[in-house]
Amino acid sequence: MLDANLKKQLDTYLQNIVNPIEITVSTDESAKSKELLGLCQEIAELSDKISLKQLTDGSERTPSMAIAPVGETPRVRFAGIPMGHEFTSLVLALLQSGGYPSKAEAALIEQAKSLQGEFHFETYISLSCQNCPDVVQALNLMAVLNPNVTSVMIDGALFQDEVTEREIMAVPTVLLNGKPFGQGRMTLKEILGKVDAGASKREAADLNKKEPYDVLIVGGGPAGAAAAIYAARKGIRTGLVAERFGGQVMDTVGIENFISVNYTEGPKLVASLEQHVKEYDVEVMDNQRASKLRREKLIEIDLENGATLKSKSVILATGARWREMNVPGEQEYRGKGVAYCPHCDGPLFKGKRVAVIGGGNSGIEAAIDLAGIVEHVTVLEFGDTLRADAVLQKKAASMANITIIKMAQTTQVRGDGKKVIGLTYKDRNDNQTYDLDVAGIFVQIGLVPNTDWLKDTLELSRFGEIEVNSHGETHIPGVFAAGDVTNVPYKQIIIAMGNGSAAALGAFDYLIRSSVEDEAAA
Repeated sequence: MLDANLKKQLDTYLQNIVNPIEITVSTDESAKSKELLGLCQEIAELSDKISLKQLTDGSERTPSMAIAPVGETPRVRFAGIPMGHEFTSLVLALLQSGGYPSKAEAALIEQAKSLQGEFHFETYISLSCQNCPDVVQALNLMAVLNPNVTSVMIDGALFQDEVTEREIMAVPTVLLNGKPFGQGRMTLKEILGKVDAGASKREAADLNKKEPYDVLIVGGGPAGAAAAIYAARKGIRTGLVAERFGGQVMDTVGIENFISVNYTEGPKLVASLEQHVKEYDVEVMDNQRASKLRREKLIEIDLENGATLKSKSVILATGARWREMNVPGEQEYRGKGVAYCPHCDGPLFKGKRVAVIGGGNSGIEAAIDLAGIVEHVTVLEFGDTLRADAVLQKKAASMANITIIKMAQTTQVRGDGKKVIGLTYKDRNDNQTYDLDVAGIFVQIGLVPNTDWLKDTLELSRFGEIEVNSHGETHIPGVFAAGDVTNVPYKQIIIAMGNGSAAALGAFDYLIRSSVEDEAAA
């Protein structure tokens, strides 16, 4: 199952196992069970510190594998075959169960170890989901560190009966002790914050003690990362506060227009950005959402957890989020058939009929990807022509299970109370309405800037974007903005990076001028 190159890499990693571990494989006579057993046998052959045990009594999900130190009851389990994006999760589980230390922050490790109570996590994933491994790896680490925690990864495509029964319509979906816990990408810090009741108050108290920054960047996407690097290189006190490092790029699969790099993927680019930022003296505060901006003697940023950060200048780089249809039923069935990440959630709709809303590049790319998984894809485009690149339109037209309907305005998401069963759209040519029966609706109609918290503070465009000049300045002295959150045209990663760099240089010039003016006034 593992090719020679992958075996060689895995062999190198497994040399770091300190203590003996045991893999327990639960199998039956199915082909997938034999495939998983073969994988586990190949892994066991690579290290004398790994032993293998097979169960055929049906006491666990089949096929599945559990990993634990020899003599201990397993707390980490993979239901399915952890390949694709989850192969890294498997490797880390092997290493950490074998005593190899995690690279997580020491404070988070101690917090995980000290959790009291029983925490049994089940995470439904798809092997093509680039956000799922972050959640799986965080929960697995908690299970390794704390005997009160268990973690099970479940491949939704393989356990479809279970997915249907539990009404899992998006990945990653996490259950805690059998009840819904969360959906979407979550970091170790976020998960611990949700299960540790006192974490938020402790964190807010620590943040309130921070000394004022010279420049504080709000947002951790490409614009925010570039701004942080450029500011730190000037030798000024730099902070970066963000809900999650990487922002929207973490949800981007293929990137082919990043100059000098032929192809990369969102999570890989984010990892490189984060590593680059860490090479400088930048204080990063993640898992924090800004709630208000004030201009006092210093600029103050209030956070949702009650903390307030102060700075001489601020760069707002909060990016954008998926635009919603804003039709009846969308919010009610969000995560229950209404989805925004076709690459992540597509495998859950295997063999079913789905719709894609939007005929731009994102929409047509989504339709092409989904067509290889689902029974049929219907693309609904509001205008009379598709906006996607010609090469994408040609590819979609060549696929027999893609139908494209133009001049179609979605007016309602229909459901049965538990999940999506279809949608209603209006033909804009004759105003007639039609029902389309689908199990999933993938919304791909662009982005909306994250400026809700700034509406009464800054001048915004009619699209809700922050108005800036060529230096990234807003109308408030000392407040700059960069990237997709601004009115700068062309929302592209490389343009956001340039905006962030320019805003940092603009902020530095502002600090110099302010310092000179203060001296003159004195």
